[in-house]
Amino acid sequence: MTEKLDIASAARKLKSPNIKTRKRALKAIHDLAKQVKISK
Repeated sequence: MTEKLDIASAARKLKSPNIKTRKRALKAIHDLAKQVKISK
């Protein structure tokens, strides 16, 4: 069960020592960036 990550919480989780948390946050940031790019 994962919560929805916005940019602020994903950026905060990138500093986590847990590799899975960092990868999940990085994927969320990439997905959000794609959505912004497509919508423009």
